[in-house]
Amino acid sequence: YKLGSGHGIRNTFLGKKGYKEEEQQEEEHDKQKEKEDEAAAAADEEDDPHKRIHRFFKSLLRQWEEDLLSRPDHLKRTASGKNETKTLKQCRDYIRPLFKLCKTRRLEGAMMDHILNIVKYCEMGEFVKAHDSYMDVAIGRAAWPIGVTMVGIHARSGRAKIESSNVAHVMNSELQRKYLTSVKRLMSYSQKKRTDVDPSKKVLNM
Repeated sequence: YKLGSGHGIRNTFLGKKGYKEEEQQEEEHDKQKEKEDEAAAAADEEDDPHKRIHRFFKSLLRQWEEDLLSRPDHLKRTASGKNETKTLKQCRDYIRPLFKLCKTRRLEGAMMDHILNIVKYCEMGEFVKAHDSYMDVAIGRAAWPIGVTMVGIHARSGRAKIESSNVAHVMNSELQRKYLTSVKRLMSYSQKKRTDVDPSKKVLNM
C-alpha cells in the first residue's frame, strides 16, 4: 500500500525504516548547527574581550556550584562544607560588579587587559603566568605603589616606575579589591579542576 506522492504524505507506520533514517539525519543536522553556533560564539568572544571575561568566570562559578551541590549531605553539614558554601556565595557576590562592568562595556582598559591575560593563561593551563598577571594587577610593579602617576611639578627620571600601568589597581577602590579577590578564588578553582595540566605550570598554595 502506498499513499499518493503528489500530496507529499508520509505514513510513519508503513515506512518506519525511512522515518528513522530521517530522524538520524535531522539529529546530525542539529548537532552540526550547534557546532557552527558554538564556533561563531567563540569567534565573537575573541573580538569582544568583555564577553570572554564574563563567560569564563561565569562558567567557573557554575561548575563550582554544581560541585558543591553534588557533595553528600554529611559533607555539606560539616564545618568545612559550610565554609565552602559560604566562600562560593561571597565569591559570587563580590564578582557581580565585574560582570556588570563587562555587560555595560565600562571595564577600564588597563584592568581589562590584565584580567583578559588571566583568562587566556587559565584557558591555556599556564597558571604560573596567570598568577603573574594577577600579581601585576593586584600589587603592581611600581617601586612606590602610591596610586598616582605624577609627583611634584617637574618630570623626574623615575617617573616611568610609577605610571598608571605599574600602579596596583587593587588599591584604587574597595569594589576592585573585592572582585579581584573573587578572580583569585576562581583562578584557584580552575587550577584545581585542570588535572590535565603539568604540575610545573601550577602555583603551589594559590
